[in-house]
Amino acid sequence: MKIISWNVNGIRAVLKKGFAEWFANEQPDILCIQETKAKPEQVELPLEFANYHQYWNAAQKPGYSGTLILTKQKPINVKNGLGIQLHDNEGRVITAEYPDFFLVTVYTPNAQSKLARLDYRLSWDKDFLSFLTNLEKNKPVIFCGDLNVAHQEIDLARPKGNHKNPGFSPEERASFDNIINAKFIDSFRHLHPDTENAYSWWSYRAGARAKNVGWRIDYVCLSHTLKDKLKKAWIMPEILGSDHCPVAIEIT
Repeated sequence: MKIISWNVNGIRAVLKKGFAEWFANEQPDILCIQETKAKPEQVELPLEFANYHQYWNAAQKPGYSGTLILTKQKPINVKNGLGIQLHDNEGRVITAEYPDFFLVTVYTPNAQSKLARLDYRLSWDKDFLSFLTNLEKNKPVIFCGDLNVAHQEIDLARPKGNHKNPGFSPEERASFDNIINAKFIDSFRHLHPDTENAYSWWSYRAGARAKNVGWRIDYVCLSHTLKDKLKKAWIMPEILGSDHCPVAIEIT
């Protein structure tokens, strides 16, 4: 099974940049999309997506946030949000239940400039991890998406000078520690513990992508009980169309 996650930074925009052709070539079993920036009635997916079930969670605010799951196999059940009113108006979470696992796609809130939204972000992290651990009581969990944090210094090109910036603050990194301490596995780092210069997001400024001055803030994570089923985890920096690139795993 191939699972791909991609923050497309606007699905209507990326559809004009070869998204459908890329999708037809990859043929993932499941594609999780973040930052759709659209409601489903605003988007007509082309024929390449015809054999996939679509599950959308749009933000109340137009043109903002939003998530989408495209899946070959119809899930047993699909639920939007965390079930917490404070968190559930921005379209950030979809959970699909399959026979052997839960799949969660997530677009984690950004702490924003000068960490203006850090307190809310940390509240989100705590509630999201609680949500995952409650799901895990029933069956294993795979969750993926833009988590808006580079966990370790190896996960961004220029760690020095970024310690007080959103996405690399000590508080946000500690929140990711909590995920690992709860025995969820960062699939890419698990299989590639020493791989450097592996990033999934680049600023649009100063030619950052061409210079590979990036951050790894997009993840596919899974319950430790699925560790032996994880066969491959990779990043696709060559795929353009967004300031993020896709990340993926294969599991048996």
